[in-house]
Amino acid sequence: MDALTVPGVLESLEPVGKYVMAAAAEAGLPRPAAYKLRLAVDEIVTNSIVHGYDEAGTTGEVRLDAEIDDQALRLIVEDTGAPFDPHSIAPPPDLSKPLEERQIGGLGIFLVYESVDEFIYEHNGKHNRNIFIVKRGSASN
Repeated sequence: MDALTVPGVLESLEPVGKYVMAAAAEAGLPRPAAYKLRLAVDEIVTNSIVHGYDEAGTTGEVRLDAEIDDQALRLIVEDTGAPFDPHSIAPPPDLSKPLEERQIGGLGIFLVYESVDEFIYEHNGKHNRNIFIVKRGSASN
């Protein structure tokens, strides 16, 4: 499957979502796993656009690349925004509390971890690289 490069703007979320769903279909993922992957990628791409580009006053692109083998679908998302490791965000402290009593932030990243089998962050040179791994045929799908 060819890579997809889109402008780092919120309007790019639609083609990003279509790419993720096409990759999931090509990998043979069940629909629930495909939708969870799309949710995870959407969260990271939205954060890259809003925080990495818009709030920083810069522009850039987001690149997606899908790698499929016998065991898993690896979806790689790269951007050139400011370095940001999603692993640095602490999980929400207590999800049982009512919304009005919870701290703002962190829930989206928490959903990323819950939506895929493995989530890896790397910063190489000037690129943030977020890698989403969903095992093919796993019971969690």
